[in-house]
Amino acid sequence: MRETYHIEVLGPEEPDAPGGVQQRVSVRTSSPEGAEERARRLFARARVPQRSGTPPEAVRVIDGAGTEIFRMSRFDEA
Repeated sequence: MRETYHIEVLGPEEPDAPGGVQQRVSVRTSSPEGAEERARRLFARARVPQRSGTPPEAVRVIDGAGTEIFRMSRFDEA
């Protein structure tokens, strides 16, 4: 069964980004692992040097119940 997950790319707290949320994407997938993989790709794309604005610091995945099920920051990257 497919479920909706919300991916949020987070940066520093700014007036135009309450809570530090720079980007929000909703995805429907059959597993949390699929949502985590999509979050990792989105985070990598948001951090490319060509991108303008403040670079993101973290990404998180929230399930349909509002529970954070995955979080990765720029410090976690290997």
